[in-house]
Amino acid sequence: MRPFKSSLVILYICLVALLAATTFMEHAYGTGFVEKYVYHTIWFCCLWGVLAALMIAALVKRQLWRRLPTLLLHGSFLVILVGAMITFLCSKKGYMHLTVGTEVGCFIEQDSKRVVELPFALCLDSFRVKYYPGTEAPADYISYIHGAEPISMNRILFRQGYRFYQSSFDENEQGSWLSVNYDPWGIGVTYAGYIMLGISMLWMLASRMGEFRRLLRHPLLRKGGVFVLLIFGLGGTVQAENRSLPALARKQADSLASKQVIYHDRVVPFNTLARDFVLKLTGTSSYGGMTPEQVIGGWLLRPEVWQNEPMIYIKSAELRHLLQLSSPYARLTDLFDGQNYRLQEFWKGGQKPHQKMTSLEKAIMETDEKVGLILMLRNGTLIRPLPEDGSVKPLSETKVCAELLYNRIPFSKLMFMFNLAVGLLAFFYVLYCSMRSLAGKLIPVLTIALYVSLFCQLFSYSLRWYIGGRVPLSNGYETMQFMALCTLLLTCLFRRRFSFVLPFGFLLSGFALLVAYLGQKNPQITPLMPVLLSPWLSIHVSLIMISYALFAFMMLNGLLAFCIGGWRKENVGNEIPDGRKIRVKQLMLLSRLMLYPAVFCLGAGIFIGAVWANVSWGRYWAWDPKEVWALITFMIYGAAFHGQSLAIFRQPRFFHCYMVLAFLTVLMTYFGVNYLLGGMHSYA
Repeated sequence: MRPFKSSLVILYICLVALLAATTFMEHAYGTGFVEKYVYHTIWFCCLWGVLAALMIAALVKRQLWRRLPTLLLHGSFLVILVGAMITFLCSKKGYMHLTVGTEVGCFIEQDSKRVVELPFALCLDSFRVKYYPGTEAPADYISYIHGAEPISMNRILFRQGYRFYQSSFDENEQGSWLSVNYDPWGIGVTYAGYIMLGISMLWMLASRMGEFRRLLRHPLLRKGGVFVLLIFGLGGTVQAENRSLPALARKQADSLASKQVIYHDRVVPFNTLARDFVLKLTGTSSYGGMTPEQVIGGWLLRPEVWQNEPMIYIKSAELRHLLQLSSPYARLTDLFDGQNYRLQEFWKGGQKPHQKMTSLEKAIMETDEKVGLILMLRNGTLIRPLPEDGSVKPLSETKVCAELLYNRIPFSKLMFMFNLAVGLLAFFYVLYCSMRSLAGKLIPVLTIALYVSLFCQLFSYSLRWYIGGRVPLSNGYETMQFMALCTLLLTCLFRRRFSFVLPFGFLLSGFALLVAYLGQKNPQITPLMPVLLSPWLSIHVSLIMISYALFAFMMLNGLLAFCIGGWRKENVGNEIPDGRKIRVKQLMLLSRLMLYPAVFCLGAGIFIGAVWANVSWGRYWAWDPKEVWALITFMIYGAAFHGQSLAIFRQPRFFHCYMVLAFLTVLMTYFGVNYLLGGMHSYA
């Protein structure tokens, strides 16, 4: 490798490693530390500057002006970096406090804490919190400014280059806190880079002379091939043994299921509340052969009996040891010693700043939440019937039936079991046919199963959408459901040309649904917080999840290539049959083909998320751990495009290995950040 190319590659690798290490430094030392010593330093900016300079030199050296889509793509990155540098050097950020009837003509700068005069003044006429009907869940925060449009979540005020965002408010609602941002040039330049990026990505996909179209016409991909491998483990649930417990009669309990109550700040059938109560306590949606309504009725009628029933599931072995429990299930009386609440003894005074809770502290909090539910039920604050004054609109009979259907059919459980079972059988069948050079006669049967799975998943997802009245993309459970839907849909689109993707589609969607099922201990459908009520959110999350699905296809592609092993000798002195070598190359070509929409969807998702953040919070990039790891993922997969300049990416063994290892960044971005690093985007 030549010195110039070596310098560019080494700098690129070092920058990716630095970004990854900094996220862990932030977790250990706090956001202020990494902002002071990394993100907001001159040397960090210089690293990006040197990378940009080397990129320009590479563009000139390779004469990329002859390939306009590629030139525009790399040029967009340079424009985005220039915009970011302008924002870093010239922008001002801060906050201002408005009280009703008082004019304010200055704000406090965020970094220096100095007072900055504005060329105008703002006066707050009034402030109001808008709630979801009949609940205490805020739907919006609105500051009414004299002589201007109201400021609310996702609605900002522009004035003479300054932008004002709703940030917080005083408890008496007589004052409002606004975030202030002044960046007259940086945002425009950065947005121009985003537009250039979008145009270049679409151009590269559409260009007849581009590699994407050439891959589509490749003769090996026209023939089809093979797909998929992954190992999984299924967890079982422990059901408490049936005991003779006082409970409501089944007929009476069933009659309560459709009664409407206010729960989690929305109107729901009583079945939803009862199901979540039992699910939260026991880890299953029923107990001892009784329906959720019967269980909750028993707690209301005879709490002195039910408090001695071991039904509070405690997963933590450490906490069970401290409580001296012989099984994973505790009684309510096990958690009290007379009037003394035993969990309080083990709590060490709360979480320290910038430190993640220990596993024991998490277990204590989870158990405390379960105890809180029981106490709320006993003192009458858990169940809130609809008010009789008509201030809350009840659900239609259709919505009640839809939610009862959604609660009673365990879609995630049935779907992940079906998809994983069919996927494994299909994989081994297709692999056997590939090794024996046999025709896959069962492919039509697998295709029918695929469409059945897609229909069921689409029905389940649409049902949740209808029940919640919003696009289900607000938490980890819902995004995994969406990823499974995207995977099945992509498989249906690919399977005509590449029938070997069928096992892969079943396995990947099955794993996504398995993750959703395992995280379904708290699956309530709740109203969105005000800042999430933006169309940018749905587009942002949808594109990101589609890219993750495609990256997972490529990872499984690589695993199957290693399973076939078309680059090594089968026995001493015997070469691998040519057919297996061809299939390995087919898998590499297909992964290269998928690389384009995968990386482009990820890039578009990242930058649409930046636009959403700018509209909502006044800054398009905050170096949050999730943002950083999404950028790392983008950079790592982006390197695989450079097969012409980096010959190693043209070798099937290295390429497949790279795709498998690169998927670790996807797992880190989605799961690792949630459970290890935290941040604004954390679902955990």
